[in-house]
Amino acid sequence: MQTVLRTPHSETELASRASFAPAARLVREERQERQVQTSGLPLSVRGLRKSFGDNEVLRGIDLHIPAGQFVAIVGKSGCGKSTLLRLIAGLEKIDAGSISFGDAKVQPEDVRVMFQEPRLLPWARVLSNVEVGLGRDRSSSDAPARAEKALAEVGLTDKRDQWPSVLSGGQKQRVALARALVSRPRVLAFDEPLGALDALTRISMQRLLQRVWRDQGFTAILVTHDVAEAVALADRVLVIDEGRIAHDVTVNLARPRERGSAELAGLEGSILSYLLSAEDRT
Repeated sequence: MQTVLRTPHSETELASRASFAPAARLVREERQERQVQTSGLPLSVRGLRKSFGDNEVLRGIDLHIPAGQFVAIVGKSGCGKSTLLRLIAGLEKIDAGSISFGDAKVQPEDVRVMFQEPRLLPWARVLSNVEVGLGRDRSSSDAPARAEKALAEVGLTDKRDQWPSVLSGGQKQRVALARALVSRPRVLAFDEPLGALDALTRISMQRLLQRVWRDQGFTAILVTHDVAEAVALADRVLVIDEGRIAHDVTVNLARPRERGSAELAGLEGSILSYLLSAEDRT
């Protein structure tokens, strides 16, 4: 079931907003012009099932994600959201069903994952850690230049020769993001990458994720426990419950989104209500 959620407004508020409609339309059009043409891959999931022993985690997932869309996946712990992401990324074996990326022949560098832990090599400097993301191209002559460019995209050029041990938590995650971006993936999966960060660093990283997604046009799939994060970043929010997609919510709000706005609060509240009601049913 796909739902478009909007929050109600008073007649006075609607009339006030109407006076700003032409300017708002121009701002939206300007934002759309700044967004590059998508390089992302479409994703189709059909009848996907996955079990671990006697525990069936995913029970027939059907899903289509258009190229370049930003999708967030939420749900209670153990619902299967991280398992779905790992199957999409090829990190787990499918028991039944299929995953396809349109008609494209997918290369290893086309799909990348950013995890909750930075997973940096402690014996390698920052630039070398980013080069790891190039995989088989790591030994190419342009590898350092590509890694430098990825570091610049996350604002860490000045940390290229540092050891991971001297970086803050937010800086380590930026290096991990640069490592994921360096191969120019067409699908980038995020497995709760911001969960361990403090509130301000987390907001800064959310803005960075949104900017690189906008600039590079990859298809983004974010697994998160944070519903506010999901509605702030995504085009769609999928709610997984008991191994199935129980709710598919379209976030029909212009970017960049204003934190604390009535629209975001309404969306967050609707999704949280659904999650809590699902919890009560179990």
